[in-house]
Amino acid sequence: MNAVGRDDPKPQPPERSCPICGKPASTDRLPFCSKRCADVDLNRWLSGVYSIPGQDARGREADGEDE
Repeated sequence: MNAVGRDDPKPQPPERSCPICGKPASTDRLPFCSKRCADVDLNRWLSGVYSIPGQDARGREADGEDE
């Protein structure tokens, strides 16, 4: 039987907390609670506080290795 017309509520995503301050996240700024916390996170990426580990590209060129 078709479920058209049923008023089942949409499943809600689990409540998440802001990774910067720990307050509940805003649905329009996930995973952050505010523009301020999103900007703090962006600044941390741009200033090098956060980084993704990997090989240094300059080190490979100095060794003469090619990919």
